[in-house]
Amino acid sequence: MDRLLQSVKISINEKIFLKDPQSSDLGKRIIQESILMISEMGFESFTFRKLGMRIGSNESSIYRYFENKHKLLLYLTSWYWGWLEYQLVFSTNSMADPVEKLKKAIEIVTRATEEDSAFSHINEVLLNKIVINEYSKSYLTKEVDADNKDGYFVIYKRLVSRISQMIQAVNPSYRYPSSLASTILEGSLHQHFLKDHFTSLTNCHGNVAPTDYFIDLVFNSLNKDLNG
Repeated sequence: MDRLLQSVKISINEKIFLKDPQSSDLGKRIIQESILMISEMGFESFTFRKLGMRIGSNESSIYRYFENKHKLLLYLTSWYWGWLEYQLVFSTNSMADPVEKLKKAIEIVTRATEEDSAFSHINEVLLNKIVINEYSKSYLTKEVDADNKDGYFVIYKRLVSRISQMIQAVNPSYRYPSSLASTILEGSLHQHFLKDHFTSLTNCHGNVAPTDYFIDLVFNSLNKDLNG
């Protein structure tokens, strides 16, 4: 899988950027340092001026790649979901048993993130923390419907659809496959956040990982429906 991923380019909606940051060394530095800075200071405090100072480049050079920092956040989160999607596809493609396939998919999208050497300019561990803490800011805006129409969330929606199809393969009569699939993705972010900041609000700590919780939740729901 590592060798396959090394030849993969995560494709992002071209409307999100003005110039593809993966096409140049400067663009890759913009992505690399923006991840480090947003992780350090939070999205609200992050600015292109500060990023320009960090990379030793004019602020205007960053605007050649992204119209604003909201578009940069959309790029980073889209890249993350695309990266997860590739892992899910490669890891489950040859699996015939729908139950084991769904369990593997849940594991991939809910587990703690490890750095991937296939993408040297992106720290996936820090990017995962950004997605946990900041992803909702990419769509909780007045422009969300227009952004959705422009396809800014297509990778995330495609990932939900893949998991939904796996749920249906386990239990074709289950009435809420898309709701359950989106709950797994959004809920995983929330459980990881609670585990780090509000430990009394979750049972996911110690020897219990979010993956354990979501496998239990999903298969209890599907089995109850089958036996009901």
